[in-house]
Amino acid sequence: MAEIQGHPRLRRRLLDAILTVGSGLDLPTILRRVVETATDLVDARYGALGVLDESGTRLTEFLTVGVDEEVHKAIGHPPEGHGILGLLIVDAKPLRLPDLTRHPDSAGFPPGHPEMRSFLGVPIVVRGQVFGNLYLTDKTTADQFTDEDEELAVALAAAAAVAVDNARLHARVRDLALIEERERIARDLHDTVIQRLFALGLSLQGATRLVESDPEQAIGRISSAVDDLDLTVKHIRSVIFELESDTLTADQGLRSRVLALARESVRALGFEPRVLLDGPLDTAVGTELGEDLLATLREALSNVARHAAASRVDVAVEATGGELRLTVADDGVGLPADPAARGGHGIRNMAARAERCGGSFELTEAELGGTQVTWRVPLPQV
Repeated sequence: MAEIQGHPRLRRRLLDAILTVGSGLDLPTILRRVVETATDLVDARYGALGVLDESGTRLTEFLTVGVDEEVHKAIGHPPEGHGILGLLIVDAKPLRLPDLTRHPDSAGFPPGHPEMRSFLGVPIVVRGQVFGNLYLTDKTTADQFTDEDEELAVALAAAAAVAVDNARLHARVRDLALIEERERIARDLHDTVIQRLFALGLSLQGATRLVESDPEQAIGRISSAVDDLDLTVKHIRSVIFELESDTLTADQGLRSRVLALARESVRALGFEPRVLLDGPLDTAVGTELGEDLLATLREALSNVARHAAASRVDVAVEATGGELRLTVADDGVGLPADPAARGGHGIRNMAARAERCGGSFELTEAELGGTQVTWRVPLPQV
């Protein structure tokens, strides 16, 4: 590395290249960046990155730079690691050739393949195992690749190995987080939906015994059971959407943004709110109204975190009956005894947003025992 260390321009190019390769966490993106950056770094016309299979004997992925789609189609099946490409698989160390076609192991090019002469190949070694190989051909500024080019490619391959390892670790963490999220949703299903259905079953069993002796009470129980079933269906819909939303980004709709905001509040609350979503939130609620709702939800959750000392928060966002309705209920300390203490800056902001949208705002005692915020505004007429 002595030549690179003594050359400021090369150091700058190498540093920029390493920063480019290491700036992502998605493995396919990183691999694409590696081959693009390496090709540019050593002034190669063509570049490729071959990823080895688990046995380390053949290529299972082959990413290229400088070869367009028509040429790919003309070549056909991507290489598996024979000929010159296979030399790095057999002996994982840098390889530099002035003319790869004259090497005794050269297998020639398939029909439609562009002609290539100068060659530089370096392995990418992750945690002591060869992950893949970087192949660079046809230096554009000279007849062949130089010692400096080899040093640059080796240094970039080392940085790429770190980036690949980091991406793999990030993927594992993401998978673990997904498992934890599934377990949390399963607990929510047990605590809300399953227990509610069990209670409904007991209530309906009791109603059947009252049909003859007390018809009015039986009708009341059945009516209450229907209402509870409707609420249970809403909970199930919310859980289904939450499972699907793992692949969505926050800007894809109001539903996703509400869920993302609820997850963000975990750090302040110490737990994740339970969220119920109902109605055409992504289609019936405009951008401006959606921003008002999100700002209100953020303020309500912030108030719970600061003042309620709660262990549970239920959030419901519903677009039904011509109105958009947000309720945030907690099991905390409840409303202050002094009515004058109930009008803080955040409360006034939530009320002002509702009023500006032609709606209403209420602060009441929650069924959970704490405080409930109810924010409702009319939906625009379609």
